[in-house]
Amino acid sequence: MVNVLLVHHSPSTATKRIAEAALAGLRLPELGDIDVTVRPALDTSVDDVLAADAYVLGTTANFGYISGALKHFFDTTYDAVREPTAGRPFSYWIHGGYDTTGAETAMSQITTGLGWKLAFDPLVFTGEVSDSHLEAATELAATVAASAG
Repeated sequence: MVNVLLVHHSPSTATKRIAEAALAGLRLPELGDIDVTVRPALDTSVDDVLAADAYVLGTTANFGYISGALKHFFDTTYDAVREPTAGRPFSYWIHGGYDTTGAETAMSQITTGLGWKLAFDPLVFTGEVSDSHLEAATELAATVAASAG
């Protein structure tokens, strides 16, 4: 059975909608038997990361950077998971109010350092959340799950 870890920081209604759309993608019946673990970024442990076969990450862009919660997730798990999880598939979404540049750079640098393999182009945008954004989040997550199988 494939285990996909969804780690997110979704403090707003808009980002909660994106997280829910990603979760829907992980639960598509055509994916078969997928075990999904959903964790807020501040509550995710090293064990959660090690137990997963793939990762879907989500964050707000705060002052142009990833949320403090997602940074905390990386800070507390990075060293312990870097080698054993290298090569595992992942993707992510970033939603910002006005700028995502620093958040995109941070996500790229951190996940490159982890050695994770991008399974689907990240969903990165500012402004209102549209139906097309939600559809993209669903597709992103489903593709990550399918890549782990």
